[in-house]
Amino acid sequence: MLYREAGQFKASYAEDQQIFPIRQDRIAVAVLLAFAFLVVPAIANGYWLSAILIPLLIFALATLGLNLLTGYAGQLSLGTAAFMAVGAFAAYNFILRVPGIPLLVAFVLAGVCAALVGIVFGLPSLRIKGFYLAVATLAAQFFVVWALTKFGWFSNHSSSGVINAQKMAILGYSFDSPLSKYLLVLSIVALLALAAKNMVRSSIGRAWMAVRDMDVAAEVIGIRILHTKLMAFAISSFYCGVAGALYAFAYLGTVEPEGFNLDLSFRVLFMVIIGGAGSILGSFLGAGFIVLLPIFLNTVAHPLELALGLSLPPGLMSNLELIIFGSLIIFFLIVEPHGLARLWQIAKEKLRLWPFPH
Repeated sequence: MLYREAGQFKASYAEDQQIFPIRQDRIAVAVLLAFAFLVVPAIANGYWLSAILIPLLIFALATLGLNLLTGYAGQLSLGTAAFMAVGAFAAYNFILRVPGIPLLVAFVLAGVCAALVGIVFGLPSLRIKGFYLAVATLAAQFFVVWALTKFGWFSNHSSSGVINAQKMAILGYSFDSPLSKYLLVLSIVALLALAAKNMVRSSIGRAWMAVRDMDVAAEVIGIRILHTKLMAFAISSFYCGVAGALYAFAYLGTVEPEGFNLDLSFRVLFMVIIGGAGSILGSFLGAGFIVLLPIFLNTVAHPLELALGLSLPPGLMSNLELIIFGSLIIFFLIVEPHGLARLWQIAKEKLRLWPFPH
């Protein structure tokens, strides 16, 4: 009975409307945030911060944006990387062409630009759905990358094709070290994740889920389908745009269209599927699975190869890691098609009854 809300009485409307109404959830989130902000900077080295934790958080934010659209609103999209590219280039141009603009304001405006593009490419969702909508959003991927490459204004007419992102600075403090970049990315991701958690339980989130489950019935009870679907595309693209700006400025260090190719869109979609559609926690679990599992396989493969006395060619070894990675994804989807978030939900249900059998 470690996870029982029995006896946790609400004495006011404010307590009843908390983002985490159960005390154990509030304690767990507070401990997790304290660990991420205080403990991780003390024990993690530069490689862990810059090569693992920062991309993990950025991918989690992009996955969260796609999950709001696909998991909660039921609108399938294959243009996530395109919206991330819009955010990255928008932030680059705002900082370049607006002297003295604050970094966070540039990131917010980049998200707004991505949201506007998302609304445009979300218009087909008013007439089509499912696989056909996925193909329509796939057009956004190709069109945005083509436009960013074709029109030199977006890249400031760079002849080399490699555009270095500007230095990140807030109130005179420069975010150059891996630790400072990690703390900045963590702060933005935590804030937006809490906002998404609050949003999905509001009237906006309930309208999204009603449209996802049965759009005809949702329209009958008075939900505006046009407004609801375009709102989902706008907010999802805003999250992806901010993630794209962080991806270019805090991780890659460059702004280039090739960094936001179709492979990135599919990778974020896999994170949603593996983590669990329609779950805020699943977005982080899916990103952690996709980012950390290849590193784990690469770390284990070489000692195992030495222990077994094998001498495989490097090319075969790298392909073998990809095969194992893909096989694990297929196996996991067969065993638990609802994602890692479902496993956590089952664990919480068992904790409600522990130590009694059920």
